[in-house]
Amino acid sequence: MNKQKTWRVAVLPGDGIGPEVMAQATRALEALCEKEPDLSIECETFEWPSHAWHEKHGESAPADYLDQLAAFDAILLGALGDPGPIDDPNRYLLSDAVSLGPLLQIRKHFDQWACERPCRPLPGAPQFLADPRAKDIDMLVIRENSEGEYVNQGGRQAVGTPNEIATQLALFTHRATDRIIRHAFEQARMRAAERKAEGRTRRFGRDERESQVCVITKRNAQAHWGDMYTEIFARIATEYPDVATHHELVDAACMKFVSHPWMFDVVVASNLHGDILTDLAAVLNGGMGVSPSCNVNPADRSRPPMFEPTHGSAPDIAGKNMAGPTAMLLTTAMMLDWMGVEDPSAARAANRLRDAASADLLAHGQERRATDAIGTAIIEGF
Repeated sequence: MNKQKTWRVAVLPGDGIGPEVMAQATRALEALCEKEPDLSIECETFEWPSHAWHEKHGESAPADYLDQLAAFDAILLGALGDPGPIDDPNRYLLSDAVSLGPLLQIRKHFDQWACERPCRPLPGAPQFLADPRAKDIDMLVIRENSEGEYVNQGGRQAVGTPNEIATQLALFTHRATDRIIRHAFEQARMRAAERKAEGRTRRFGRDERESQVCVITKRNAQAHWGDMYTEIFARIATEYPDVATHHELVDAACMKFVSHPWMFDVVVASNLHGDILTDLAAVLNGGMGVSPSCNVNPADRSRPPMFEPTHGSAPDIAGKNMAGPTAMLLTTAMMLDWMGVEDPSAARAANRLRDAASADLLAHGQERRATDAIGTAIIEGF
């Protein structure tokens, strides 16, 4: 008989509305463990990283915080940024570089090289495109999360003078490019199989293949890395003859995300371009308040992944019990999906949570309700 696994989750509520939405996520996990007796999840909550911790200790997190996080199976993050209230000019406020620094450090330390954001609008979520075909958007945007434009190499000289010079270098490697593009093709195949099992079909390209990968570059202006991405993409595509392929320049992709996003299936992009496109996809999904996200190392499950909603700390409503927790709860469902690869009870729990959140959106998506009231309603839907 297999011994039941207990999943250890590091809970990082963070700043602003983070603690409020995170409270609903941990409530949901407790309720799901009651519904699924074979599911065992142990959560440990940390006060860091956050503005409050920095104000007390002069640092966003303890010096050994990455070592502490390494002991967990997964990391659940609420939000980092301006803690609010926004109308208090004397609030303790750090620069974005300092407050968001731990987020980048966690991704880098645990080599969470793929950021994934699904975009499949749920009934009841806000719809910002008038075209009825927008209801059929089913897209996964994969962002390269380890290098590119965010390696933070460069510097400033003659700061504050008319002669100031700032350099910000980007770095792209064959290894990281190969693995993110290959992962995109694997996800395209998996998504096609899932659609087929659900009785849904989509067709891409002239020969109407069941899946597609679109690679994003700016190769017309940034030829060095753009051509490398293009060449590696073309080589890997020969190994996946069942998957249609497509290329877009990032500016054109932004336009087409708005004009006809239903043409996309899996989109793979560099760190900066992916950052922009994933936020745009979140709006297509119904907004930041309903859009989940994850940072994972698909090649090494021993490294803890980090799950975070797409929204920020929302300082304008922080502490007012007004923040919608749906994105946080759907992010928690993504974490349960990740556990579900090894643990069937976690997979069932993910479906329970996603179905309840979807039903709540459909019934009450246009209503203004308190954060804890939404959490309670979704939990009661299990």
